[in-house]
Amino acid sequence: MDYAQPMLVTFIFIITKLVVSGKHIPTTLEGPFDPITIRFDPSLRRGSEDIPMDDPRLKKNVTSMFPEQIALALSTPSSMRISWVTGDAQIGPNVTTLDPTSVASEVLYGKESGKYTSKRRGNATVYSQFYPFEGLLNYTSPIIHHVKIDGLEPGTKYYYKCGDSSLPAMSEEHVFETLPSPARNSYPPRIAVIGDLGLTRNSSTTIDHLTKNDPSLILMLGDLAYADQYLTTGGKGVPCFSCAFPDAPIRETYQPRWDGWGRFMEPLISRVPMMVIEGNHEIEPQVAGITFKSYMARFAVPAEESGSNSNFYYSFDAGGVHFVMLGAYVDYNSSGAQYAWLKEDLCKLDRTVTPWLVAAWHPPWYNSYSSHYQEIECMRQEMEQLLYRYGVDIVFSGHVHAYERTNRVHNYTLDACGPIYITVGDAGNIEKVDVDHADDPGKCPSQGDNIPEIGGVCHLNFSSGPAKGKFCWDRQPEWSAFRESSFGHGILELY
Repeated sequence: MDYAQPMLVTFIFIITKLVVSGKHIPTTLEGPFDPITIRFDPSLRRGSEDIPMDDPRLKKNVTSMFPEQIALALSTPSSMRISWVTGDAQIGPNVTTLDPTSVASEVLYGKESGKYTSKRRGNATVYSQFYPFEGLLNYTSPIIHHVKIDGLEPGTKYYYKCGDSSLPAMSEEHVFETLPSPARNSYPPRIAVIGDLGLTRNSSTTIDHLTKNDPSLILMLGDLAYADQYLTTGGKGVPCFSCAFPDAPIRETYQPRWDGWGRFMEPLISRVPMMVIEGNHEIEPQVAGITFKSYMARFAVPAEESGSNSNFYYSFDAGGVHFVMLGAYVDYNSSGAQYAWLKEDLCKLDRTVTPWLVAAWHPPWYNSYSSHYQEIECMRQEMEQLLYRYGVDIVFSGHVHAYERTNRVHNYTLDACGPIYITVGDAGNIEKVDVDHADDPGKCPSQGDNIPEIGGVCHLNFSSGPAKGKFCWDRQPEWSAFRESSFGHGILELY
């Protein structure tokens, strides 16, 4: 059965002027549209100034075992996960791991301020980042707590405190509002879509703008804190680490940036749930092939609830929208566990209850910028047909530090039943905005460029259409509807 349905997508920062002026707002039913490029003056392409660790937004402002870095994540339509940290991280040549059982993980919550009628307990963990190399510092984390609270009613405000009531060391009161129940006419008011955020002055501007837009849910598309390679690059960022530092023994990370990022984000994500997926900057390799330690420990996702049992890929419902979050840095082959889970998840989907189907992962499949061009082509070749078969409406990605929106496309061919692909990897990170397009004269990458950090290489020349026989187009591809080099975020409204 083909579930593909034409739907209306409204990206506010693109069409607000049309609404105000009363002009007609086109839908994808009227596409495909002629490609548009908004050029960026390369002379203005400067790096983002990093927010230092002594900035008040990044410094710890609680004592002892009081909670900080409080964050929300969806679990099921009637439950929410609340995460926070307590205690002090340690960094240096010799560090001692904290005991996660030394402090309780409790959440008190209720429908009235100051009246907490329910209490739930959870679990706690710590992680370490060890580097047996001269000049690199070891790190062990604060105690990281995760508690699932349940019995929540849709569209309802809940007040909560978290911490350990026996010490006592409880947080101040926070409040959130649950999303509507899954139903075809029931949608979150606004969903923020953001990728490649980092911790710079531009990141701060993006989060200020996002907060003013008052979202009810945040999709975070990977590359969150940019804690990796922070010391090596002097907090400046480089587009190619191995090129800039060929003799580095390992791609180090400065883990205190994660703690600073958690504090920086807390005012927003302690009241609005944030759903994350891993990016390449979360790989953070250690010796013995250990990767993704901070990502796995710090973020709660509904892996068990969605049947994936993996923090690298999962799904969830938000009103009448079913979201599928996929992992580009774990096995995505059609013979693997992620593919089998995705097939089962899509097969169980009831489009009469959740008519919208939205997918997200970090590196984009459809990307006409020189940066990361065809980098994740192997994943597209393995998974695209399955997503097409089940009628995915929209795909969100980051990784490329610019904005791009496609026409409906499948297998590089305009197709009215294909998804819209939207790249929003432009939230303000330290590595600058991407400005070069693969179709610009002299900007087509070689097939030896853009090698993924994890996974295979499947670069190809096009077999049909205007670019037949070529690796790059000689003009903006027909599937690329709009592209612009700028920092920002997206607001998605569904009807």
